[in-house]
Amino acid sequence: MWAETNNQLYKKFEFKNFSEAFAFMTRVAIEAEKANHHPLWSNVWNKVEIWLSTHDAGNIVTEKDKKLADAIDKLL
Repeated sequence: MWAETNNQLYKKFEFKNFSEAFAFMTRVAIEAEKANHHPLWSNVWNKVEIWLSTHDAGNIVTEKDKKLADAIDKLL
């Protein structure tokens, strides 16, 4: 479940290993590029953390973020 804090949507994902985490990030990158909406994220071994906000709207959560979050959830 995505948490809305500090004007961002946040979610942490955990995978079996680094390869699965990286493959997930690749799929997210494709969705983000299609939406022209690019996340702030980090990856350490099998964990991926993603923060979404709309920079051109003043760094707040918008419908654009919610749509990308839904698209990301469908990648699992």
